[in-house]
Amino acid sequence: MSRPEADDAPYHAHIYYPPAERSRAKALRETLSQAPGVLFVGELRDGKVGPHPIPQFEIHFPKAALQVVLPLIEASGLTTLIHPLTGDDLADHTTLGQWIGAPLDLDLSVLDPPGVNRGIARFGTTDF
Repeated sequence: MSRPEADDAPYHAHIYYPPAERSRAKALRETLSQAPGVLFVGELRDGKVGPHPIPQFEIHFPKAALQVVLPLIEASGLTTLIHPLTGDDLADHTTLGQWIGAPLDLDLSVLDPPGVNRGIARFGTTDF
């Protein structure tokens, strides 16, 4: 029997936006920066960065904040990848990830291999 994740388990969300939707992303970023439970809000990244093929910004929060974060992101209409931070960067961005909107093709070649994940160490600071 597997144990459920603790409410303080670390999570990331990557909120994607096409250039024409930058103002919507900026407004959502501002909203999320004031949302209870959100621990870190990254800068708008207007180009490809890491595994992310289009502009995005990231937020960090504990699992308990999903109940606050999800409705705000869903209301924005922006495509988002929400994932836990475990010991497997590849699984975090694929099998463990949850998409809001149509999934994007990520560049999985730049992710840490299983067992070498630096994601948890990056919790609370920008990845890029």
